[in-house]
Amino acid sequence: MALPVFSHAQPKGATGVLVLGDGTCIWGKGFGATGSSVGEVCFNTAMTGYQEVMTDPSYDSQIVTFTFPHIGNVGANEEDVESRGLGAVGLVVRQAVTPHSNFRAQNEFVEWCVSHGKIGLSGVDTRALTRRIRLSGAPNAVIAHSPRGQFDVKALKRQAAEWSGLEGLDLVPGVTRGVLEDWRGGYWQLGTGYGAADNAKPHVVAIDYGAKDNIFRNLVKAGAKVTVVPARTSLDEIMRLKPDGVFLSNGPGDPAATGEYAMPVIKGLLDADVPLFGICLGHQMLGLAAGAKTAKMFQGHRGANHPVQRVGGQWGESEGLVEITSMNHGFAVDGDTLPPEVEQTHVSLFDGTNCGISIKGKKAFGVQYHPEASPGPQDSFYLFEKFVGMLG
Repeated sequence: MALPVFSHAQPKGATGVLVLGDGTCIWGKGFGATGSSVGEVCFNTAMTGYQEVMTDPSYDSQIVTFTFPHIGNVGANEEDVESRGLGAVGLVVRQAVTPHSNFRAQNEFVEWCVSHGKIGLSGVDTRALTRRIRLSGAPNAVIAHSPRGQFDVKALKRQAAEWSGLEGLDLVPGVTRGVLEDWRGGYWQLGTGYGAADNAKPHVVAIDYGAKDNIFRNLVKAGAKVTVVPARTSLDEIMRLKPDGVFLSNGPGDPAATGEYAMPVIKGLLDADVPLFGICLGHQMLGLAAGAKTAKMFQGHRGANHPVQRVGGQWGESEGLVEITSMNHGFAVDGDTLPPEVEQTHVSLFDGTNCGISIKGKKAFGVQYHPEASPGPQDSFYLFEKFVGMLG
């Protein structure tokens, strides 16, 4: 099937469609789960790790456009699942998903999409769609798949136009753990899989706002024992666990909305001088708790090749060093709103947005990007060592 143009008319043979909030229809071949899902359309530039991307809870209520054209060649397997949360609701790709050719594959990616409720659309000019997002912002949309090519286009257009979008939306309740969990998994190695976590201390309590599992594995690799707690765990409940430090995880949605119940806990931890480390949503809410503001980004940052520079006065000889990082966020801390007691530590070299903060006089810091990678480069593992190292 030839790459379709963006149009209202359904071309012959189309079994999938992406309907944007303005009524634009992008037709192609559907795969994976059938039915329809609503979400915000974004794009990810990573060349590897499509399964990790699709199972990252930070992508909840989002439809991921993959700019890399060859999706499916490594198949799917249970070791590359990043969470038990919802993850992305759908994906858009250029080429038809290819059969796997990797020794780690347990099944085909299309089969995995079916079993995990992910709706796919192939045969799309993803370069044109990506350019549209870069010029006009991330649109709300509905992705739909019907093997018979039967669509109620009017209803899909109405659903896309009426969806409220991510701003003001607290999505954490749908992806957080329901109960406390003593984390057991270690770091992955080829041939042996995930090792066991046997560290007795220091003890890190990780608040799960929609965390990727590889974060916990990196904390273990850095030398910590990890206890994971649900997002709405109270300050008293956390303190009863006697943490040496508290980790604030990534997650989906608007940090200001989640912050309504998360910020009082974070402020309490700051007042108690508990060491804190936040990633992505956790970083944003740490910034909110310290007095800064967050804002919705025009197109967001998502990929495994984002350059971030170390700034501020704390780096010594490594001042100005550039890390290549993995990112996935549509909100950011507004660097212009940082209060005097909060120092900016990292900035994006793509657009200058804030990518890291530390709070003066406290053992508390956060980064916007994902130092645990999965997928992506491992330039930033030092942050886990830094956090565990300050716990004593």
